[in-house]
Amino acid sequence: MKPFFLTALISCFFILSNAQFVAKMEVKEPIPGICDSKNVCVMFPTFKRQEEAVCPVTNEEILKRLNAEVSFLKDKPDYTDKGMIGIIINCKGVVVQCKMDNKTKSTELDQQIEAVFNSLGEWKAGKLNKKSIDTSRLFSFKIVNGVFTFER
Repeated sequence: MKPFFLTALISCFFILSNAQFVAKMEVKEPIPGICDSKNVCVMFPTFKRQEEAVCPVTNEEILKRLNAEVSFLKDKPDYTDKGMIGIIINCKGVVVQCKMDNKTKSTELDQQIEAVFNSLGEWKAGKLNKKSIDTSRLFSFKIVNGVFTFER
């Protein structure tokens, strides 16, 4: 009886150690350009065989562009706010959706932030088990004294 339980325990451990934990996003409305609306994933790069979509520019460059191109903040040096933007990148590395998930206090500001993220260029598609897939990325930010920073 003991060898059976030991074998079962080792088998369970082996299976769990190789398991893929993948969060899938529920797509409620059609998204033009998506490769597979039933498999839009959020990658966890700490897990083996998962690679999140990679932006063509660094986070520092994104912040530099936000701080330079978002004109809403130019005459509001004391403005403070926060938000989150969600981006869906298809299996070919094309941004097919970019919209605010947690909106700021201003529709105009939200539109300008979306414009910056939409203009970043072609991404490297996310991968699961070395296969390119549709992925979702979130960027949380805050604005303190009219300056953008990313939250971790």
